[in-house]
Amino acid sequence: MSNEIQIAKLGEKVLRKKAKKVKDIKSEEIKNIVSLMIETLKKSNGVGLAAPQIFISKQIMIISSKPNERYPNAPLLEDLVLINPKIIKTSKGKNKDWEGCLSIPGIRAKVPRYNKIEVKYKTLENEKKTIVFKDFIARIFQHEYDHLIGHVYIDRVKTNKDIISEEIYRSLI
Repeated sequence: MSNEIQIAKLGEKVLRKKAKKVKDIKSEEIKNIVSLMIETLKKSNGVGLAAPQIFISKQIMIISSKPNERYPNAPLLEDLVLINPKIIKTSKGKNKDWEGCLSIPGIRAKVPRYNKIEVKYKTLENEKKTIVFKDFIARIFQHEYDHLIGHVYIDRVKTNKDIISEEIYRSLI
């Protein structure tokens, strides 16, 4: 693979496919994919990334929240690798907030998401874990999880009026 990592853009078939479950979690291949994803996240100022976004249709996501140019108010959460994640419980309440996506540059949209979710997943060491995410981190998880099931965030928008350009979004924050 070259040093210039390509991010799949809206319209690429990989973004609309259901990602495959990872079977050999402790393999060198999976470690390499995760390293590539972490590197991609750091270079792109993203707060999360799903493997399909780098053309790998596997159920791997990374949440890596930190304040940056794209998300100045993001809370701090160091690289959390989730393999074969599953939502096992959601809050009743949802809220609408702004999202952007590395696969859909130049656009932001207000997306309804659950405020709180409980998730089970496997670590890189193949350990089973359960975790509860709230607010912004829950939003990141749901956004990345959508990539694993063949959806993108604009699929969840209630009205086209909730979609704006990145430029206008930056003037609002």
